[in-house]
Amino acid sequence: MTDASPAATAKPARFKRVLLKISGEALMGPGSYGIDTETVGRIAGEVKDAKELGVEMSLVIGGGNIFRGVSPGAEGMERASADYMGMLATVMNALAVQNALEKIGLYTRVMSAIEMTAICEPYIRRRALRHMEKGRIVIFAAGTGNPFFTTDTAAALRSAEMGCDALLKGTQVDGVYSADPKKDPTAERFEQLTYHEVLMRDLKVMDQAAISLTRESGIPIVVFPIGSPGGVVGALTGTGPSTIISDR
Repeated sequence: MTDASPAATAKPARFKRVLLKISGEALMGPGSYGIDTETVGRIAGEVKDAKELGVEMSLVIGGGNIFRGVSPGAEGMERASADYMGMLATVMNALAVQNALEKIGLYTRVMSAIEMTAICEPYIRRRALRHMEKGRIVIFAAGTGNPFFTTDTAAALRSAEMGCDALLKGTQVDGVYSADPKKDPTAERFEQLTYHEVLMRDLKVMDQAAISLTRESGIPIVVFPIGSPGGVVGALTGTGPSTIISDR
């Protein structure tokens, strides 16, 4: 984070309460595995800038930087066991992000869908709402607590349970494209999409369960580049590159 906070000169946030979904891969930085502390610190700074806009925030973080249930590393394993290992990876990431946030003065709580009271709170909806009302950042870990569901689905579920105004999806590109822009230079970028268009085009933004759940709950999805400075504030204020998925 720079010395001059982007929140100091930013436009007002479009949303009062949001859930920020970050992939585990976003925590790797320049590495190919694990957690890069400098990158985690930068993301924490982005979250602090967003919090200074007066937004109530919660987070869901993936585990793909450590272990993913459908990865080659899980080949030959029972899917449920592999998914549980992936859930434990999300708890590790949640603790890393919590540490980075608290180092810069933010109050946080990690709440896990799988009970492990020695290191974090169990997920209880009303308690999570109370934490957010008190200005704490709640990090939801261990997905939904069930195998066969992704952390994207967990993000959609928690955003609905928390009554969020939007789900912010941080990615490595500046929005939603018709194909992977790193592989296909002719890929078309979208400024706006409906949930139906995402499902019909089979765009790989989030899995179909997550898209369907946000659609039913009327929660817009804002897809933005998590690696760009000021990306979170830009997504909140509408001043940065993003794609909005909603019913328009």
